[in-house]
Amino acid sequence: MEKLRILIADDHPLFRYGIGMLLATTGDLEVVGEAATGEEAVEMAAALQPDVILMDIRMPGWNGIEATQRIARRDGKAQILILTMFKDDASVFTAMRAGARGYVLKDAEKDDLLRAIRAVGRGEAIFSPGIAARMIDYFAMTRPAAREELFPELTAREREVLYLISEGASNSDIAGRLEISGKTVANYVTNILNKLQVQDRSEAIRLARESRLGPEGFGTGETSLA
Repeated sequence: MEKLRILIADDHPLFRYGIGMLLATTGDLEVVGEAATGEEAVEMAAALQPDVILMDIRMPGWNGIEATQRIARRDGKAQILILTMFKDDASVFTAMRAGARGYVLKDAEKDDLLRAIRAVGRGEAIFSPGIAARMIDYFAMTRPAAREELFPELTAREREVLYLISEGASNSDIAGRLEISGKTVANYVTNILNKLQVQDRSEAIRLARESRLGPEGFGTGETSLA
């Protein structure tokens, strides 16, 4: 049986050790590398070509979302499973838009985690039960959709930043919710203003609200660990 090759990306050595010990008890999963930063995760993904990457969100340097974006953009082979303690909607949606195939909380039972790794390795999408339930509730609510055709000149991340701006979020608020630096947010805001050809933030907010901009959805077919 060919083993799934796993890269663990987490800045806590003890957590990486525990996951490594768990995977060592299986016959079909093999740890091929460990990364402690987002930059290391991107470099090791390119060098090792793992089948699955277990990606934490909060890491030094590039966070897990930024690392996921770069890996997904560079190489579609590796399937990324977010393994984190963050369970807010913004983190979940941002991770999936970045290219993650699944989202599991670190307090998951070991059998559930192993099942999630194998599912993602097969190309499936999978979520912790609580995350999946909240996603269903979210999309069942009546709310405006941020369709790509509203602002085709913006990237998906820029539309997301524009939505948060339209909700009154400051740059520091956006940085916290998207797990990116304040400088990165400022760059996104500058790009948005230039692309929309507006003079300031208030004009961008007006355009967004007039267009009924809201959080974007993503593909169907998600499964839960429940």
